[in-house]
Amino acid sequence: MTTFTEKAPGVAEEIPTAAAGFTLNHSMVRIKDPEKALHFYTHVFGMRLLRKLDFPELQFTLYFLTQLSPEDSVPEDPDERTIWTFSQRGLLELTHNWGTEDDPEFAYHNGNSDPQGYGHICFNVPNLESAETWFEDMGVEFIKRANDGKMKNVIFVKDPDGYWIEVIQAELMGGAGK
Repeated sequence: MTTFTEKAPGVAEEIPTAAAGFTLNHSMVRIKDPEKALHFYTHVFGMRLLRKLDFPELQFTLYFLTQLSPEDSVPEDPDERTIWTFSQRGLLELTHNWGTEDDPEFAYHNGNSDPQGYGHICFNVPNLESAETWFEDMGVEFIKRANDGKMKNVIFVKDPDGYWIEVIQAELMGGAGK
């Protein structure tokens, strides 16, 4: 099976037959306080909580969030909704290890301070200028505003756990890179 891909060292020219049909379902970040994190992602970024899964024996909870479209039909039955959730693309999984919210000294590494590793997630918005104003109104912490630095039309903000979120408007990205 052949499909479009840009060329770069290490890129397969064809999709391996064994990998046909694989899709990226979700990326996970750990959160200290679920109430703060859920408030941020649902109020500031308009995400919806699709599924909450508790694992008492392991003392953690998973929260699966996404941006829903009006045509999305989310099943009401919990088991069907779980299956539906795990068949979607591009979800954000927030993992809460119980008790972290009670420790004032506890913090996760955001991946951008040394040693660097994980970087960020990214949201595409319909209007970057309006989004920047919205973030200001919501008291969101900025790392970089749209007109700061050498890379214009890109915003970086922090979530309650210090993870970076890139915010772009796709129509403004045409001239990015070489």
